[in-house]
Amino acid sequence: MSALLTTFVGAVEVGNTLGEGVLWDAVGRRLWWTDIQERRLYRYEPTRQVLDTFELPERLGSFGFVEGSERLIAAFESGFALFDPQSGQLQWIARPPHAADKVRFNDGRVDRMGRFWAGTMVEGTGRPVGRLYCLCNGLAEVHLSEIAICNSLCFSVDGRHMYFADSPHRTIHRFDTDPVTGALSNRRIFAQTPPGALPDGSNVDAEGHLWNAHWGSGQVVRYAPDGSISGCIDLPVTQPTCIAFGGTALDHLYITTARENLSAAVLASQPQAGHLLIYKTNIRGHPEPRYRP
Repeated sequence: MSALLTTFVGAVEVGNTLGEGVLWDAVGRRLWWTDIQERRLYRYEPTRQVLDTFELPERLGSFGFVEGSERLIAAFESGFALFDPQSGQLQWIARPPHAADKVRFNDGRVDRMGRFWAGTMVEGTGRPVGRLYCLCNGLAEVHLSEIAICNSLCFSVDGRHMYFADSPHRTIHRFDTDPVTGALSNRRIFAQTPPGALPDGSNVDAEGHLWNAHWGSGQVVRYAPDGSISGCIDLPVTQPTCIAFGGTALDHLYITTARENLSAAVLASQPQAGHLLIYKTNIRGHPEPRYRP
C-alpha cells in the first residue's frame, strides 16, 4: 500500500453551483463534469487549458462514456438517454416513473462490464423513495429502493464489488456484484463517515482503494480495501462533490465542488468554492469503463 502524497496544482475557476460527476476520458484526454443545478456540461482539456461548455435540456445528475461513440450515456433528472454534446441530439432510452414529486436522478457510473448504473434522490424533505437502477440492453432494472440520496457509486478494479452510499446515513456500503447479471448480494458496511461529513462521489484507484468526497467537512478521504483510512486531503472548500483520476499517467486528482446553499460570508472565506480543484498525487487511477449499448 502506497502512502498518500499530494500537491495542489491549481483550479479551473468555474464557480459551479453544484459541480458533480467528474470523469476523465482517456481516449480524448479531456475531463468532463456537470453543474447539475445550472443544466450545464463542462469539457476541459488540461494540456491546452481549453474549457468548453454545453447547455443541457434537463439537469444532468451523472453520465458515462460510450464505447465507439462521441455520445454520452446520461442520467438526466427524468431518465436515461444517449446525448451528443456537440449537436445537442438526445435519444431517450428509459424514463422510469419517479415515486414522488421532487425526485431526480443523481449519482451514476458505468461498471466494468459496460452497464450504466444510476440512482435517484429526494430533493428537500419527504419519504426516501429513491431507487438504484442498472441500465443494460436498453432496460432499466431496479436493484435498490427506499433511498434518500444515491451517492458514492463505483466499482472495484475486478468489477466484483459495488460501493454505494445513501448520503444522509453517512455509511458507504459494499456489495458483491454478479458479473453476468449485475445482481447485488452480501450487503455490508464498508466505512462510516463522521458527523457533519456526508459521503458524496467516489472513485477507486489502481491499488483498489476507494476515494470519497466528504460533503460538509472539506475532505477527500482514501479508504483501503478493508475500510480503514489510508489517506486524507484537506481542501480549501467545505463542499467537495466528486473525484476523478486523470492526466496521461492518471496521477492527477480532479475534484468538483459546490457553492450551493453557502452564505455570502462563507463564500468570502471559501473563494474556491464551486471551482474544479486539481492535485498531483503519487497514486494512479484506473481508466473509466465505457458503456456498451
